[in-house]
Amino acid sequence: MREVFRTDEDGIDVEVELEIDAMQREFPWLFSLFIKYDFKSKDEDAQEEFLEMKESIILTLEKNSLVKYVGMRDIDGWIELYFYALNSKNLLHSIKKFLEQNKLIFEHGVVRDTKWDFYTANLMPNELEYCFMESSKIVELLKEEGDIQSELREVEHYAMFDTDSQKQRFIDSMLTEGFVFKDDISTDECSHGVALVKIHNLEEESLRKVISQLFDGAKKEHGFYELWSTTLVEKFFE
Repeated sequence: MREVFRTDEDGIDVEVELEIDAMQREFPWLFSLFIKYDFKSKDEDAQEEFLEMKESIILTLEKNSLVKYVGMRDIDGWIELYFYALNSKNLLHSIKKFLEQNKLIFEHGVVRDTKWDFYTANLMPNELEYCFMESSKIVELLKEEGDIQSELREVEHYAMFDTDSQKQRFIDSMLTEGFVFKDDISTDECSHGVALVKIHNLEEESLRKVISQLFDGAKKEHGFYELWSTTLVEKFFE
């Protein structure tokens, strides 16, 4: 299963493969393929064409089951593709002709990474990035129902804590940031939860700012931010 997110600190777009079996986790060689391609500057057709080429590269390398695609980064006009392999030899050989035929400028490298340190540090989302990623999924579901992201509306946010005092300190802090207390909540795992409300839109910049505030506030009190919910705002035509 692949997930796509934008990193919190430097705004890099990342695709990461999360479904990796135990045998593949033993592949010790990290193969990097950098392709010169300013993806963001291209039109939709050109982007689609490149993504098809990317999938062809992945399928070719994974054909013998001894190579596993683990992710992609889009950085400064370069698309970086990453694979782990059982062996380090001839990794470029199977795709070099394809790259040259499509007149792609590329660089490559192979390093030993038995602990998958690069994957963990540079491709896997951290806790806040995971919240952004899950938030984007909610937005996409609302879009499919015709929601208008630019419209202001009440958005209900949730956080969970180990103790009532942690929760109360979090509430007091967030009230000074413009949030309003809605309700105490509980789950089978945690009985010290809270729902807070704030009026804002669902555009990416607004959501990232609000989520970061709540995430940091909850972390400060050793709690966990548990995402949000809202009502659908549709455009009506006369």
